[in-house]
Amino acid sequence: MLAAQIAAPGQIEMQCVNIPEPGPGQVRVRLEGCGVCASNIPVWEGKPWFEYPIDPGAPGHEGWGRIDAVGAEVSGFSPGDRVAMLSGHAYAQYDIAPATSVLKLPPEFDKAPFPGEPLGCAMNIFRRSGIRANSTVAIVGIGFLGAILTRLASEAGARVIAVSRRPDSLAFAERMGACKTACLDDENELRELVRSATDGRQCEVVIEATGKQRPLDLAAEFTCERGRLVIAGYHQDGPRQIDLQLWNWRGLDVINAHERDTSVYVDGMRLAIDAVQRGILDPSPLFTHKFPLNQLGDALNMTAQRPPGFMKAWITL
Repeated sequence: MLAAQIAAPGQIEMQCVNIPEPGPGQVRVRLEGCGVCASNIPVWEGKPWFEYPIDPGAPGHEGWGRIDAVGAEVSGFSPGDRVAMLSGHAYAQYDIAPATSVLKLPPEFDKAPFPGEPLGCAMNIFRRSGIRANSTVAIVGIGFLGAILTRLASEAGARVIAVSRRPDSLAFAERMGACKTACLDDENELRELVRSATDGRQCEVVIEATGKQRPLDLAAEFTCERGRLVIAGYHQDGPRQIDLQLWNWRGLDVINAHERDTSVYVDGMRLAIDAVQRGILDPSPLFTHKFPLNQLGDALNMTAQRPPGFMKAWITL
């Protein structure tokens, strides 16, 4: 099979490798596609904690496709089932995963891209955010994740303030139900908007979805007394500083919304499937750019640069 390999920072090589064989409790999936995650950017750019070359197919983890083989002790899955999966080498034509990390997709999803992992991640973040009807919620960072969370929060009856540096992202947020939008670069205007929208109380829930220091600072600033600060951004480039005096004084509940339990991830994917089926969520407008496997480097560059109109890239296989 063909697999893309990050051979060195900024360098993709196509490899012909053996098709993996599913072991006991595993399934093999002939992949149809894989989403490109912003968490892949550091390994693509060449941060010093990575070693090269990366395994063929890694770090693709947002794959979907059809099962073509099942290992021993697997029940409930058959070749031909269309599934979303949690795996780690999905920038390739085939990947394997434990059957417990795979979910069947409904027939009405046929031919539509469905990266279950990021959709499930969004559902889990939303679940842990404790968002209620009539609350005011700020979402700082409107990429794919922030846009999905905007939709879920607005569907729950919250008033959503969407914050982003990119005007086109704010337009996506409006489509997803945001009642107010603000540019992250104009901090004074942003503060005034949040103050005005909340009568000076600040927001009951603030979700930071950038993985950057300054937006995290602002997210805490916009959280009201005894409010909930939800860290959804993936902070992977070193330590962060926090204003613990502010966090203490306001009595903030701080939620690190990243999950590491596979069963929780799968539960989130199941919730995402249900939300799409019930019409609560339609992620299709956010899949903005499609690339073949041999153009993975272009997809990663676009994910890093985020040109106008970009929300999420995916690889077709």
